[in-house]
Amino acid sequence: MHSPTAKIQDVFDEPGCEINRGKDDKARKEGCSKPLTPGAAAGGCAFDGAKIVLQPITDVAHLVHAPLGCEGNSWDNRGAASSGPTLWRRSFTTDLTELDVVMGQGERKLFRAIREIKEAHAPSAIFVYSTCVTALIGDDIGAVCKRAAEKFGLPVVPINAPGFVGSKNLGNKLAGEALLDHVIGTAEPDDASPYDINILGEFNLSGEFWLVKPLLDRLGIRVRACIPGDARYLDIASAHRACAAMLVCSTALINLARKMEERWGIPFFEGSFYGISDTSEALRQIAKLVVAKGANPDIIKRTEALIAEEEAIAWKRLAAYRPRLEGKRVLLNTGGVKSWSIVHALMEIGVEIVGTSVKKSTVEDKERIKQILKDEGHMFESMAPRELYDMLSEQKVDIMLSGGRTQFIALKAKTPWLDINQERHHPYAGYDGTVELVRQIDLAIHNPMWCQVREPAPWEYQPTVKEELPDAQSKTETAHAFAKVVTQQPPAASATLEENR
Repeated sequence: MHSPTAKIQDVFDEPGCEINRGKDDKARKEGCSKPLTPGAAAGGCAFDGAKIVLQPITDVAHLVHAPLGCEGNSWDNRGAASSGPTLWRRSFTTDLTELDVVMGQGERKLFRAIREIKEAHAPSAIFVYSTCVTALIGDDIGAVCKRAAEKFGLPVVPINAPGFVGSKNLGNKLAGEALLDHVIGTAEPDDASPYDINILGEFNLSGEFWLVKPLLDRLGIRVRACIPGDARYLDIASAHRACAAMLVCSTALINLARKMEERWGIPFFEGSFYGISDTSEALRQIAKLVVAKGANPDIIKRTEALIAEEEAIAWKRLAAYRPRLEGKRVLLNTGGVKSWSIVHALMEIGVEIVGTSVKKSTVEDKERIKQILKDEGHMFESMAPRELYDMLSEQKVDIMLSGGRTQFIALKAKTPWLDINQERHHPYAGYDGTVELVRQIDLAIHNPMWCQVREPAPWEYQPTVKEELPDAQSKTETAHAFAKVVTQQPPAASATLEENR
């Protein structure tokens, strides 16, 4: 087994990544993360990235070996959903104090915490996360986890991804390495078939994978393991018996997909469930792969029939939105797979893409964007908040799709905004998800609130003619007239007062 340092270097040298293949040996060893600016928001550390990938495994207890702040910052910050166990939503930490660090009590406290979790919750497994503090003081979580697994008779998995080793993306990949080293291949299923597939890099945000899984069920294709969305420990442990895999987010788990292909011969392709055309293409690719691994070729015909049926329904539902959204200008400030998949989905209904961020996109993602937009000028690595505000405030964009970090720029610019990142509350995957995405964009753009907030405030109006102040006689006459009106009562009001007396 590799040491943590060797494991990090191995992840940096990822042959499945086009960016790594284009570097020389020296640049490859430095990894992909840029030096962080002191005092600026880092955008997540390696520990945060590992927790993001592993937290959606629903029947596992996730124990953070650290002071309380690390668990507080990483707990429940994703919109993943579970169809069963809720143990993953609980917060477990060793809550190290200064005294624990000084007296060297970290490993003992970790062992006791594992025992308490086992006795109180009986989880399928316990994942133990190393952090900056415990890595710096030298706590050997690997040895503690091994001893605890032998003592308590359940899997205890060490996750060596302390925050200081690199970026959130590096943490994603280190989490995949932990699954390869300690989980995948540790259980043998008794019901393996050529119709079993894995879905990698799908987080089931807002339960959106539940809009796709019924399509696979209708084709007779079983998802052996969805890693990590709505996953169970035993499913992941037996994921090596799947016949094919689909990689949804290559920036997070490309190393997991490649190594599973090398070790167990599981072919994979990168696809997307965002948009009608991409969903259909993903279903076709899955059908082709399972046929190549021994499934009945008839599944290809059934897949085409299913696609034709679902596309007809989706296009009929979208027809009502096309006149309202055609020609609307959209700016995407996101990255990764959404940088091209959402673009393709929106262009299908006639929306104009003003620009899309490619900050977290791979070389393959950028190539897809070029093919879709036919213009590299619509791609930008990053946009300063001031430039983004100027673009929105000048009304060059009808709506911005992004994550929560830039929502306040859009709101300040009085521009409609829709959340498409992990904090969103609506599922956008599959045919039904595409219709939901278009519906939410329509609601946001045509919300009457925007017409009102764009109107000048009352105190911003400048009078065009200066009114002359009334003279003293006019003031006196006005005051007498006002007093006369006040002292007079309507007949109905007087009658009511008499009755009350």
